[in-house]
Amino acid sequence: MEILDKEIVLKQFPQLEQPLLDELLAQSTLKEVEEGEEAMRTGQYIKSTILLLSGLLKVYREDDEGNEFLMYYLEPGSACALSMMCTARNEQSQIKAKAVTRSEVILVPSHLSEMWLGKYKTWHNFVIASYRQRFEELLQTLDSVAFKGLDERLLFYLKRHVKVSGKEVRLSHQQIADELNSSREVISRLLKKLEQTGAITLHRNYIEVHDLDVV
Repeated sequence: MEILDKEIVLKQFPQLEQPLLDELLAQSTLKEVEEGEEAMRTGQYIKSTILLLSGLLKVYREDDEGNEFLMYYLEPGSACALSMMCTARNEQSQIKAKAVTRSEVILVPSHLSEMWLGKYKTWHNFVIASYRQRFEELLQTLDSVAFKGLDERLLFYLKRHVKVSGKEVRLSHQQIADELNSSREVISRLLKKLEQTGAITLHRNYIEVHDLDVV
């Protein structure tokens, strides 16, 4: 475990009041998660609330055959609302979280997270805001799956990825197909159509996004 840097924590979580930050620095721990490494796995009892200090985490569900369903991304300065819920209720995790890039997470012990809800107004507001944000993201994902065709789902997927990691989408066609529960051939064909509109350029190892709104 690494030592938390006060200035970095303050930069990523400026909404938290000073006494709370002091407690967080003194009693929480910092964990490094390498690219591709799991930060949370299905069936695990979560003993700490996860705050992302740096990097990018992918939160998703996985079925028995290994198919993935992307739920949302965690960016620096945010919290995993589902880890909060599992921690508060002492339940096993029903989701996975994996580092898209090398990341640093702050682990807040469950008893502190619970105590801070009543002790610090800024923590209470932060938790509520985290639940609301993740709920809205899940609704967008559900709408994409339930009401849109695969071409629209692919656009939604690319836009969300660009929002969190920039205009170079470093994912293979197979990885995108897995997350959209499709085949590589179908995804490759749809990506080629997007390229023909000028929205993207397909490179050997990544997708360069220009303007997804022109489609």
